Amino acid sequence: MATTRRADMFTADGKPSDDDPRENGPTLGDERTTLVEALRCARLTLEMKCSGLDAEAMARRSVEPSTMSLLGLVRHLAEQERGTFRGMMAGQDVPRLFCSDTDRDGDFDGAVPDPHVVAEAWDVWRAEVDFATRFVAEAPSLDITGNDPLNQHGSGGGPMSLRDVLVGMIHEYARHMGHADLLRERIDGRLGQ
Repeated sequence: MATTRRADMFTADGKPSDDDPRENGPTLGDERTTLVEALRCARLTLEMKCSGLDAEAMARRSVEPSTMSLLGLVRHLAEQERGTFRGMMAGQDVPRLFCSDTDRDGDFDGAVPDPHVVAEAWDVWRAEVDFATRFVAEAPSLDITGNDPLNQHGSGGGPMSLRDVLVGMIHEYARHMGHADLLRERIDGRLGQ
């Protein structure tokens, strides 16, 4: 019979506590507060999953033929933040960070075990998260829209509200945190929570 190894979880005892930065956030609030807090916690989870790892561990692939790695996830989520908040919602004409028309998987393909590549990925991800956080805080309403003509964000090819964008970004992080759990467990046995 399999056992659960709670001793290897990220916080001291695997239970909600003061050492988990995702705990003790606002629990009573309006729609914006709730969505912003859910996204904040998802972003913190990514950082927790990657904490304490060197460049080799960050770039370690899952299993062939997948190119997925924790570093690739950081780069991918930076691309998602940028395309969603700067590109679609703010209407900025910004180039992609790691991907291109000729290398659509550049976020994962370029995730190599180099400390400079890791540092750059975190710097870019943090810059995009900071932009998105400011954009959402300054938005007059969750009803403002951005244009998604190529249906890159699930709009069906048209306008998309900030509300839907926040839900979509929470979904994007949640989807990849399951991947991050498995990647981290493969690296050093640490389990997610």
